[in-house]
Parts: sequence; C-alpha cells; structure tokens
Amino acid sequence: MPPRTFLCQLIFCAVFSVSIINVFTSASAPSFFLRYTKPSALPNRDIFCSQSELADDVLVVLRTGATESREKLPVHFRTTLRCVPHFVLFSDMDEEIEGHAVHDVLGGVSEETRKEHKDFNLYSHLRRHGRQGLEGQKVITAQSGSSKGDYLNTDAKGWALDKFKFLPMIDSSIQEMPHAKWYVFIEADTYLNWNNLLEYLSNFDATKPYYIGKHLYINDIEFGYGGAGFVLSNPAMRKVSEHRSVRIREYEDFTANHWVGDCALGKILEDVKVPLHRAFPHFQADSPATMDPATTKIDRNAWCYPAVTYHHVSPSEIEELWRFEQDWYKRHDVLLRHRDIFMEHVRPQIRTSLLEWDNMSADKEYNAHDHGTLADETERNAWKSFRHCHAVCEKKKDCIQFSYESGSCSLSYSFRLGYAKPKEKVQSGWMLDRVDDLFLNLESKCGVRDWFSPQEGAIIHKKR
Repeated sequence: MPPRTFLCQLIFCAVFSVSIINVFTSASAPSFFLRYTKPSALPNRDIFCSQSELADDVLVVLRTGATESREKLPVHFRTTLRCVPHFVLFSDMDEEIEGHAVHDVLGGVSEETRKEHKDFNLYSHLRRHGRQGLEGQKVITAQSGSSKGDYLNTDAKGWALDKFKFLPMIDSSIQEMPHAKWYVFIEADTYLNWNNLLEYLSNFDATKPYYIGKHLYINDIEFGYGGAGFVLSNPAMRKVSEHRSVRIREYEDFTANHWVGDCALGKILEDVKVPLHRAFPHFQADSPATMDPATTKIDRNAWCYPAVTYHHVSPSEIEELWRFEQDWYKRHDVLLRHRDIFMEHVRPQIRTSLLEWDNMSADKEYNAHDHGTLADETERNAWKSFRHCHAVCEKKKDCIQFSYESGSCSLSYSFRLGYAKPKEKVQSGWMLDRVDDLFLNLESKCGVRDWFSPQEGAIIHKKR
C-alpha cells in the first residue's frame, strides 16, 4: 500500500474512532439522539432541524444595514434561519426583503445624538430617500473583511453608522420576545450552526446573567466580537436595559468615541458586572476559507471542538456550508466539529495546483528585486514561474502551501483554503502530503470533550 494512501486512511480512522467515542460516552449530551434524529417539526422533511425544546426559547437577532441587506440577507432565509422558530432583522432602514420585515433600530438612538454626529448623515439620507443615490456605497464582502480585518473598513459610511445599533437593539430585542431565555446576535456575514448552538446553550443556566462570545479587547475592555456572534441570557439583557435606561447619553457618547458598538455593549456589561464567558473555539471570527485549522487561543485548539459560528462568510459560502451541514446531520449522530468541516468540506477543494485562486500565502515572498541574487539557486529562481515556486516550497519542509503571480512567489507555513479570483493571474498550490500530516497531527491531540462551558460534571476551563 502506498505510504500516502495509508496515512490518509489513518486520518479518517482517527476521526471515525473519536466520533464513536463521542456517541457512547457522556461527552455528548444524553438527549443528543432525541434532538438530532427526528426532523419532523418542519413541513419539508428534506430539511434537517434540531428537535431541542430550547429552540422555542431562543431569539436570533440578525443585524444588517441598507448598504448590504439585499445582497446578504436572502441566503439566510434559505439556509441558516430555516430551522429558527424566532428571529428578527435589525437595520438602519425599515423595509421588506423576500417577505421578511427588516426593522430600523436606530430610532432607539436619542434625537440629540442623531443630530450631533456626522455618522448619521447616511441614516438621514435613508429616511428621506431610501436607497436612491447609494449605488456607489461599498458593500464589505466576506473576502475583503477576511483579508484586511473589519477595523480597517471604518471609512465606510455604513460601518460608521453600524456601531450605534448595538445598544438600542437590546431594548428592541426584549420588546420582540420578552420571555426568551437566550438572545443570539449575529451579522449578515455570520454563519450559524443552529443545531450546535442549541446543544451548546443547553449547558448553561438561563436563569443566570450570561454574556457569551468570542473574546476581543479594545484598550482594557473585553467584549464579545459581534461578527463571530454573541449570546445574552434574559437576566443579562435586563441588566443592560435597566442600567442604560438612566445613562443613555453617557453610553451614546462612549459609542461615538469608539470604533465599534460591540465594545460599547461590552462596557455596559462590564459596568453591571456580567463577565464575558469566552466562547472560543466554538465561535469563530473567520470563515473556513480563511481560518487556520491549527488556531490555538487561551490554551484551546480549534480543531477538536464543535463549530457554532463562522464570520466573514460570503452568501455562496453560506449556501455551501448549509448543504454540508444538512448532509452531515443526515449521515451522523454526532456533533459537527471544525475538524469535520476541514476534513470533509475544505480538504476536497484543494489541489496541487489551482488557477485563478489565492490561498492567502503570505509568510515569505520571493521576487526578482529582493531575491534575484540569493546564493541558493532554488530560492533565487522562485519568482520565475509556478514550477519554480513549487520547488522552493517543496525544499522547505515547513512550507504547507504557496501561490504564484507574475514575478512573485509567496509561501505559507500554515494552511488556508482561500478564495477564487476569476480572471486574475494568480495560481495556488498545496503540498498535499504535508496538509494530511498537519491534519493527522491535529487529530492526535483530540480527546472526548465537547464544550468549554459550565456543564455539569465536565472539566471546567478556569483560565480567563
């Protein structure tokens, strides 16, 4: 048997073995089979949805804006929101998209703040003229967000206005569903795994004030990153609403002087002494296309654990992930993990060579100007062609992938899928044997634990 074939078999055997362990141990919730094997709640039996009783106690709040809503919302109606019994759409303009009401949430900002800040110029335009005259507005796509980072897009008018939505949407969400146990906040380019979310939340006591999200800091304020999604229990929502109600101007001024609204919300939760429960690695700030599967933060690796959200996911990627997730739960009675997405959804997409594709290799670049006189012949010639670029990556044992554009060869020591770039002369390649070795190494570190949450009888991760 060829060594590479044997190695690939080892990888899939390892995944299958751990999946079996999950089924027959307490790592998966006792009610798991009941929740995932009877999709009878929906009229269309081709769609698979969780049967958790918790579903009726959750409000999903999707935040968007008029500069992107028509491009980014429709896919959610076909995918991520199809199984969600209760959801609401908040924006900066009242409208209807494919039969769903989208609500202007900025009416909850004080008149004084709206008059004083130029960030509301777009809002005033929307109220008077709707979308007329906004054709030139830039829609931040999943690709640009992933490669540049959200906070480098702060010059966009829609972005500047967006930060003011976070605080009023707390009150609006309570009004929408006062008795919800959980409020889940996502964005238009967030992918939400509804099945895993319900399983995750079942480990928490909804009668306590919880603030759950992927941690991020601005200065000394820790907050749940809005793009990755965050969750508030009903008691936490009430604390925020009551505290803010007598300090509206104070927190609006705070919002105006900061980059993002999720930080302002984090400040209120800090003031009412509701700490952030860190949801990494379940909630992710990147898409599977841009995420490094070897990512580790706060002593937690991403590979082994269930996936709840991804961010910077384009409409087409959301569609693909939805299909993959649906197929997964029809074939498996175990939680969908990051490793499953990388092994069965991402890995089949890579090749030794892909034309018009950027795999985001950026750790080392070779070009004629800076490297044409290097002593090593392979490195000296790396910039000349795709074949030469492949040769230098092959020579460096820690090189996982590479990309070539005219006169430039870029290497990467970590794995990423990246994006198609139609009609652009960029060609990408992966060292497939090394990718498989990487995945096998990551798999060897997995145990049987599912969640980093306050679940009964589990090992609680105490680091903050």
